[in-house]
Amino acid sequence: MRNPTAFLKEEYESLVKNELDWKLRILQGPSTPRCVVDGKKVLMLCSNNYLGLSNHPRLKEAAMKAIKTHGVGSGSVRPIAGNMDLHIELEKRLAKFKHAEASLVYQTGFAANAGLIPQLAGKEDLIISDELNHGSIIDGVRLSHAERAVYKHCDMADLERVLNEAEKHSPPYRRILLLTDGVFSMDGDIAPLDQIAKLGEEHGAMVFVDDAHGEGVLGEGGRGIVSHFKLDRRKVHVEMGTFSKAFGVVGGHVSGSKDLIDFAYNRSRTWLLSGSHPPPVAAACIAAIDVLESEPHHVKTLWDNTRYFKKEMKDLGFNIGRSQTPITPVIVGESGVAKKLSTRLFEEGVFALPIVYPMVARDQARIRTMMNAALTKDDLNFAISAFEKIGRELSII
Repeated sequence: MRNPTAFLKEEYESLVKNELDWKLRILQGPSTPRCVVDGKKVLMLCSNNYLGLSNHPRLKEAAMKAIKTHGVGSGSVRPIAGNMDLHIELEKRLAKFKHAEASLVYQTGFAANAGLIPQLAGKEDLIISDELNHGSIIDGVRLSHAERAVYKHCDMADLERVLNEAEKHSPPYRRILLLTDGVFSMDGDIAPLDQIAKLGEEHGAMVFVDDAHGEGVLGEGGRGIVSHFKLDRRKVHVEMGTFSKAFGVVGGHVSGSKDLIDFAYNRSRTWLLSGSHPPPVAAACIAAIDVLESEPHHVKTLWDNTRYFKKEMKDLGFNIGRSQTPITPVIVGESGVAKKLSTRLFEEGVFALPIVYPMVARDQARIRTMMNAALTKDDLNFAISAFEKIGRELSII
């Protein structure tokens, strides 16, 4: 007789055997540069908390105040009874910050992509995606009924080739949707969004950018990749982002025209059928925007730390790939080497996790370090010294 659950154990054991399973560590306290993980005091070097805002006093104060005034939950989805004044205020503040007509807040960035992409393209349409786009984009594409094409990573000649081929389709595609990450999460390189937008305009395609790792990092005051390239929002139609990284809280969002937002909240099931953000979360997100607007030094310090760390690691002989952002991969090749490096770093007091296949190619295993505005020069030198010691020990450098 068929065993309906046998595959669960079998597949998990296969992951363990091939060293592809996740071993979850436990953060015991706030996400700060000096923190406690699994009972050990370590230096945090793998958090997405780019600006150190997750423990910022203004965000914590806003969250606690909202609990007193609004409680800990909304009690419903937004279309029914969970649409609070805090949610409306957050979306208005976000749109103003982004210099967009309107914004819509989702529960997570994954929910934004998985919920909106399938509604923007369906039968009779074509979705064109960068080959290294995030898994949430890939899943959003899979949920659609559109035809799909993939172009080589950040290769504009190949994207143009795909678009020219699309123009030959008979009957003509009803819509073409171009999808790209803004900052690619594994390598830290930046999509040539200006060129993508130009090609999109030439072919009448909708341009959708996932800027999860660009917000709070790129552009004027951390406003993201559209600001970074000084692009007209009539050429970049959907800017998706997240509150879960540089903003230091949690949640996803999209910004663009009022027409886009009206369409999105009426069609995205992940928005329509999910409970709305708890009041303290919405309030903390508003406070994060306040901090970005009034304390510009966080973004500056993040980039100062990024430049210093990259230079020192490169001078030591480490392969840091093609990163252009605070995401700094230390590429070592084999998965086993990456895992050993991570283990030894933890023993030396540095928390930095390995990234291995299938998240990256089999020969591109790495430690993905993430810079943080709250890191001091002493913190960076401590991490660099640990990398140097273990890098020589493992014959990486």
